[in-house]
Amino acid sequence: MNTPMCWDGKPYYSLDFYLKETFGEKVYRLSLDGGFSCPNRDGTKGTGGCSFCGAGGSGDFAADRGLSIPQQLLQARKRIAAKTNARRFIAYFQAYTNTYADTGYLRTVFSEALREPQVAVLSVATRADCLGDEVLSLLCGLRELYGKPVWVELGVQSVFDATLAQMNCGFSHADCTRAVMRLHDHGIPVVAHLILGLPGETKEMMRTSVSRVSALPVAGLKLQLLHVLAGTALAARYETSPFPVFEMEEYCRFLVECIERLPPHIVLHRITGDGPKRLLIAPGWSGDKKRVLNRIHRIFAEQHTWQGRLYD
Repeated sequence: MNTPMCWDGKPYYSLDFYLKETFGEKVYRLSLDGGFSCPNRDGTKGTGGCSFCGAGGSGDFAADRGLSIPQQLLQARKRIAAKTNARRFIAYFQAYTNTYADTGYLRTVFSEALREPQVAVLSVATRADCLGDEVLSLLCGLRELYGKPVWVELGVQSVFDATLAQMNCGFSHADCTRAVMRLHDHGIPVVAHLILGLPGETKEMMRTSVSRVSALPVAGLKLQLLHVLAGTALAARYETSPFPVFEMEEYCRFLVECIERLPPHIVLHRITGDGPKRLLIAPGWSGDKKRVLNRIHRIFAEQHTWQGRLYD
């Protein structure tokens, strides 16, 4: 097996390295809640949301939606001040579907973030069916007006429509592919989200999702371990008809295999994830993120001549 390329002590092109390379310093992500909903919750496309999505709309670590965007940014900066002296940040609109509103409201909340001098990047999490022409034009206009990068984080999850239907996602893989291509045509970098371990998917299906999505013009990828979270439709299913979830060693070795398949230009924004411990039902081991990352790096070190850097 060949020795992988190495980026600042890691055998993959990490977001941390990309940000240091681009901005010359460490940049931290601040998760925000813009007060959005989702067409898969309010009845427009469906109700209940995606089966794996919790009540917080995947924004469980976001700031308090009752605060203004400047207040949320201040609160988030204070929260991480004890751990870092970072001076620049990614304003990450994370909770629910962050382009599901009229463009006037979108312009207001995104501009509130972009106007902050310490914000280096605007990152917007959304669905493939909420990226119409007006939204794309707005994102391009904000990028030009403020001279700062604007990213879209797109929930793809799987390339298999049967899986997406089973998870009540309300969109198809073709929808996601069209969204990626349209964003690319507008010069907006795409960070695609994939979930590894969705019920009914084999490892070969997961490999196919990684290969097909990484072949699209995406700039980044988030590989998210499936979490079964309390209060979700997936949790109710797991309680009545338990389905297999990854064991830690199995996941870490499979993830290394997936990373080795990626084109070297793709930035990895996430390789595991840690759900809120108060809500996490399974897999329980995923709550110890440092342990998981260290095991992934040790596997790389075992399989290659690369010498891994571990986390304290």
